[in-house]
Amino acid sequence: MVLSHRPVQGPATTVSALTQCAAAAAAVAAALFALPSLAQTASDPHAAEPAATGLSAVTVTGNWLSGAASNAEKVLEHAGARTIVDRQRIQESGSASLREALRLVPGVQVQDSNGTGGSDVSLNLGVRGLTARLSPRSYVLQDGVPVSYAPYGQPQLSLAPVALGNLESVDVVRGAGSVRYGPQNVGGIINFVTRAIPKDFAGEVSVGTEIYGQGGNVKTTPSFFVGGTNEAGLGLAVLYSGTHGKGWRGSNDKTDIDDVLVKSSYRLSPNSGLSASLHHFEGKGLMPGGLTSAQYAADPFQSTRSYDQFTGRRTDGSLKYSYEDGRNSFEVLGYYVDSFRGSYLERDGTGANAGRRSLNGAPRSYSYYGIEPRYSRIFETGPVVQEVSVGYRHLKEKSSETAQVTAFYAPGQVDAMALPLGTTQTSQGGTTANAFYIDNRIDWGNWTITPGVRYERIRSFNNVVDYRGPTGVASSPKAEANEWLPTLSALYRMNDNWSVFANAGKSFGPQQYAQLAQSSGNQLHPESAKTYELGTHFKSDSWSGELTLFNIDFDKELFLDRPDGSGTGVWTDLGATRHRGLESALRYDLGKSHPAFKGLSLGMTYTFTQAVNQAGDFAGRDLPLYSRHTAALSARYAIERWTFNAELNAQSRQRSPGTPGTTIAPKPYVTQEDANGNLGDIPGFSTLGLRASYQGGKDLHNLRLTVGMKNVLDRRYFTRSTDSNGGGKYVGMPRTLYVQGTIAF
Repeated sequence: MVLSHRPVQGPATTVSALTQCAAAAAAVAAALFALPSLAQTASDPHAAEPAATGLSAVTVTGNWLSGAASNAEKVLEHAGARTIVDRQRIQESGSASLREALRLVPGVQVQDSNGTGGSDVSLNLGVRGLTARLSPRSYVLQDGVPVSYAPYGQPQLSLAPVALGNLESVDVVRGAGSVRYGPQNVGGIINFVTRAIPKDFAGEVSVGTEIYGQGGNVKTTPSFFVGGTNEAGLGLAVLYSGTHGKGWRGSNDKTDIDDVLVKSSYRLSPNSGLSASLHHFEGKGLMPGGLTSAQYAADPFQSTRSYDQFTGRRTDGSLKYSYEDGRNSFEVLGYYVDSFRGSYLERDGTGANAGRRSLNGAPRSYSYYGIEPRYSRIFETGPVVQEVSVGYRHLKEKSSETAQVTAFYAPGQVDAMALPLGTTQTSQGGTTANAFYIDNRIDWGNWTITPGVRYERIRSFNNVVDYRGPTGVASSPKAEANEWLPTLSALYRMNDNWSVFANAGKSFGPQQYAQLAQSSGNQLHPESAKTYELGTHFKSDSWSGELTLFNIDFDKELFLDRPDGSGTGVWTDLGATRHRGLESALRYDLGKSHPAFKGLSLGMTYTFTQAVNQAGDFAGRDLPLYSRHTAALSARYAIERWTFNAELNAQSRQRSPGTPGTTIAPKPYVTQEDANGNLGDIPGFSTLGLRASYQGGKDLHNLRLTVGMKNVLDRRYFTRSTDSNGGGKYVGMPRTLYVQGTIAF
């Protein structure tokens, strides 16, 4: 992969990365087949059958994130806020990216690309008012495998190696998940579920196109899927999804994304099986950068950043053995991940270099492997049925990061990519983490009570050499954490279609490599938060919905203190924030209740969030870049082979107040736009989308044609960034026409 004409120093070849994945998968396979007892029980026809008492009503759940229950049942039986958006809902919303799909979930706010997360390769999502920049507060997975570069030391998603076209659903657990999954789970758990291997041979080819109203730029999203399972129980599927073309800003935002996934499975017995995957993702995006207030007023779609760009690649492999007999559930998942990211960012000079720029490079490589066994068993005592689950994870990660910079130059007068890059800092980091959890699901009548606890033992280091002085200065900061994370949840079934729940739990996030490097000797504590929820889920033939009240007390939040107002600073753990609010969703199928409205259904979501600082100069004031109010209205009408959809989305004002200072150098909470365009309030806005789809039958080779329009009224809106590449204003998507054709076979 090459950035412009300057090569980026990354892993030698993709082939070597694939070889490493294969070797790791083989090692895990050997360990799996060394587990004799469960496999023998599964294949022995004379093995004792599990007792039938009580199992007709309650069976083992095991891994509730990937269990066999339907999506509706998973949500109804989960004692916390949870939303699963399936493939059909994603398609009918007109979503062409992860950002658009995640906006369908109450409580999740997703920023358009901006700042150093300013390419289509990145993902900026925030849950319940938590920071959205590069999604550091949520534990993000694909098919149960962590998505970030390094789950402990580098959780950001400047490279989000997930393509929408390969997904079957998006599962967002906003509460009651910290016992099973972590770290960085203050903002919940998000699992991207890829398309399953079909029982019979099936395939699909699809091409989508977006045409932007400003400049006429075009972006395409091709995808391909084929797979099946033979009579011997061997299944195989190949998935591809990509994004190629230009966005709605300038000429330097060209995007190239390719995501290839190979999945396989083998049924060892009626109760056990193996599954494996091999995944490779490559993405490159040029970043148009922010605009000053004057530049935005002159032309909000222009770009003044000639070189800002980001590239990344990831190769990972996983292997899982699973066994389930109704009373026992056991699985062990092993995975290996190798990834690389590189970027070039122009930065404006200050003082004597005002009006000039330097080009900064940041090649970084990461790798990690993990193994996660988990076991669940049902026990019965009279009317009480208990499911005790235990799990363990060993994860080891490595990082190699480099910071580079050119000399200052006058913009437009030199080719910055031809200038030599000098190294200013290098670091070699690593983490060894061991996590153990146990929880006990207690079913008694209509009640389900689940106490649980997770224990995390983490050892991290980062060997840093700083070359900005006359001689290199070395430091080796280390961090240790031993965290107990208890949770307690309760669910009551009002009837078969309605449940109410409450939960309380503790979540945390450990120190990251960059924070260790800039701690200046401070002994940082892991971030910790206490989360409380009270809510309900319901679903019937006509109605479905959810309502949740939440409160997050987030203390020991790591904060980058910049007392002198410069771009450098020191990380401290003096931050604290509070997040509280309400999330709701409702869907009504009129046709199920009133035959005259057959085919018509309506939906709505509304979220109120109050996220405020609890410490420092900005105490009591809103956190940046989130909306207190978000809402959506949707309508769907299906008649014969036609489906029509309408979506109206709205969000209230956001803040971009700047960074709080110290008692020595306090700073104001900025609400009026400054000349740079990066500070000041951001007005709220709403957008309207329309879609029509025609589904052909076998006579048309199952052809599906879709045409739609986003931001129909061409509403102009923007966001801001205060990132290190200048920040400024970023215009949102203009009126956009999209067309998609799909053939299934």
